[in-house]
Amino acid sequence: MSDLNSAAATLRSVNGKLARRLRESAPPGDLTWPQVSVLGYLVRDGAMTVTELAGLEGVRSQSMGATVASLQAQGLVKGEADPLDGRKTRYLPTESCLTLIAANRAKRDDWLLQSMATTLNSAEQQILLAAIPLLQRIADQ
Repeated sequence: MSDLNSAAATLRSVNGKLARRLRESAPPGDLTWPQVSVLGYLVRDGAMTVTELAGLEGVRSQSMGATVASLQAQGLVKGEADPLDGRKTRYLPTESCLTLIAANRAKRDDWLLQSMATTLNSAEQQILLAAIPLLQRIADQ
């Protein structure tokens, strides 16, 4: 069990370091990290209200309202009436936002591909490829 405890701690640490390196490989430009986080929710999970976003981020609705308003002013999100309750506004990403996110993801993918290709030999690349489904199972549980 001690080996598994050590592996868990090491994997957590490596995962954090890799996440930081990926963020550094494609900085958010003029966006703040809270704005990036909100866009991530909207792209992954679909349209949401300010209250729903605030709950996910653990901030007050007023604070989230300011974040969403700034994204709307930049043309990255748009509001539409909630189909179940027209008094509520649900926000979703614009085409401009989706293009920006796709470009950012491509930069991170390119950095990771280049790092894997230049740092790992062919046998190590095969080991990494074999480990991906295992990591996916852990992440999906």
